[in-house]
Amino acid sequence: MADTYDVIVIGSGPGGYVTAIRSAQLGLKTAVVENKYLGGICLNWGCIPTKALLRSAEIYHYMQHPGDYGLSASNVSYDPAAVVKRSRGVAAQLSNGVQFLLKKNKVDVIWGTATLAGKGKVSVKAAEGPPKGALGGGDYSAKHIIVATGARPRALPGLEPDKKLVWTYFEAMAPEKMPKSLLVIGSGAIGIEFASFYRTMGAEVTVVEVLPQILPVEDEDIAAHARKRFEKQGIRILTSAKVTKLDKKSDSVTATIEDEKGKSESLTVDRVISAVGVVGNIENLGLEKLGVKTDRGTVVIDGYGRTSVEGIYAIGDVAGPPMLAHKAEHEGVICVETIAGLDTHPMDKLMIPGCTYCNPQVASVGLTEKKAKEAGHEVKVGRFPFIGNGKAIALGEPDGLVKTIFDAKTGQLLGAHMVGAEVTELIQGFVIAMNLETTEEELIHSVFPHPTLSEMMHESVMSAYGRAIHI
Repeated sequence: MADTYDVIVIGSGPGGYVTAIRSAQLGLKTAVVENKYLGGICLNWGCIPTKALLRSAEIYHYMQHPGDYGLSASNVSYDPAAVVKRSRGVAAQLSNGVQFLLKKNKVDVIWGTATLAGKGKVSVKAAEGPPKGALGGGDYSAKHIIVATGARPRALPGLEPDKKLVWTYFEAMAPEKMPKSLLVIGSGAIGIEFASFYRTMGAEVTVVEVLPQILPVEDEDIAAHARKRFEKQGIRILTSAKVTKLDKKSDSVTATIEDEKGKSESLTVDRVISAVGVVGNIENLGLEKLGVKTDRGTVVIDGYGRTSVEGIYAIGDVAGPPMLAHKAEHEGVICVETIAGLDTHPMDKLMIPGCTYCNPQVASVGLTEKKAKEAGHEVKVGRFPFIGNGKAIALGEPDGLVKTIFDAKTGQLLGAHMVGAEVTELIQGFVIAMNLETTEEELIHSVFPHPTLSEMMHESVMSAYGRAIHI
């Protein structure tokens, strides 16, 4: 006889475990199925451990420039193994924390690989290394099944990662030794974060992007500013270019790079990182058999996580872009609160912030200036540079930009975009403003504390209306 639940969540990444916990809080009998890592890719091999690596790089950068702060230091170096060990320790701590939270909220953990065996039925094949107290393989049933299986690195034909010379983010996070030279294919968040990390740690880094702009989803002004900063650090960036071939040697790779005019060059590096996006994990779940609609490698859902088949839902990366942990979490909460009969609202993807934790950091929410104009808005645009902010200068971080975009007729905040120190912590202020439908007048009348970096947000808003003070 199958164990019966109200909700079974397949996958324990940020979307999956948060959904399971919220489900249990709502009084639903809940289980989550996982076969490898509690916390999923994000906690174990993505968002969190990469931030630990980048923090080590940030501190190493400051240690190399003590004179900028009236300090002195000599013989500054780092231990690659220790840097990686710290990162893995952070990941392990958080994964254990997820296990604790699931137990605290009385969510059953089923350890294995799940397939949809029929409507309301989940068959689980046992996996190795179950955590203490986890249930094993078998047949389970639930009124509602939520697919939260995440995504994996996309592989381009002829450029497939081999885990030794051509890495995905898995191998890039735990190198056996630091490469002296590196080619990064793709300049989205993953590619740029690794380019920034390895350059700070001393590698010669080249980034190849097929589109004309790095960080393609960001505002053009922000991407251009970031590019100048990266190039000043010594990162070589090739846009409107593609890698057409990889020739592997015993401990190096020679890449053939072709630009938009057909001109090609060869570049030999120690390692290559393939960061050309991710693709949803939709295979071998039994979706096709049940008639669940998919499109371009992801599950098709409505604004509440519902698929084309009643009783089956999908959230997070497997349900399409933006493929971000916080989107997955919020999407899961909306989904399970809808299941529980609460009054919910569909997710507005324009309200989802994006953050890239390179040096300099990049953060944004809403429409870019170009997208706003394409959507038919008459816009007012405000810009404020870090050099005009006292806190930024005191921190030794005078390079950066805050940009805001308003509808000229209504004063609606359409988008906010930032590049510079700590902007990933600042962006939420604009996210809240957009959710509350705050106008430029209300933002201008808000009192921002001094001295803070957040004052630049205020000045950028005032700049859009010709009222900036410090520029």
